[in-house]
Amino acid sequence: MTPRCRNFSRVRGPGRGFTLIELLVVLAIVALLGTLALPRYYGQVEAAKETALRENLRTLREVLDRFYGDTGRYPESLQELVDRRYLRSLPVDPLTDSTASWVVVPPPAGYAGKVYDIRSIAAGVGKNGQPYAKW
Repeated sequence: MTPRCRNFSRVRGPGRGFTLIELLVVLAIVALLGTLALPRYYGQVEAAKETALRENLRTLREVLDRFYGDTGRYPESLQELVDRRYLRSLPVDPLTDSTASWVVVPPPAGYAGKVYDIRSIAAGVGKNGQPYAKW
């Protein structure tokens, strides 16, 4: 008795492949979806960087206020905040991808220390219409 199995070795015979037109239609659909999705993706990346910058600035300013409240003076450098364990490490400016791109604003006359406020050195304007350097 012979088993009733199909011969699977001949699944792809003549006329069993994709035609060039079918492949071109699929590639056109993929290209169309890509052109619709990529601009939204890059817009979200920029929005995420702005949110991270805003949060880093808020955290640094809060730490500066706590340092002043604890010591009665402002820090001499940003590294002092790390050395005194107010921060684990200096935050990265997400727009410049560097920890060294912060602009230090000195305190008004009559206050001890050198770091009163912090700003980003990044060029450009945020989605709120203000330059990053003024945040």
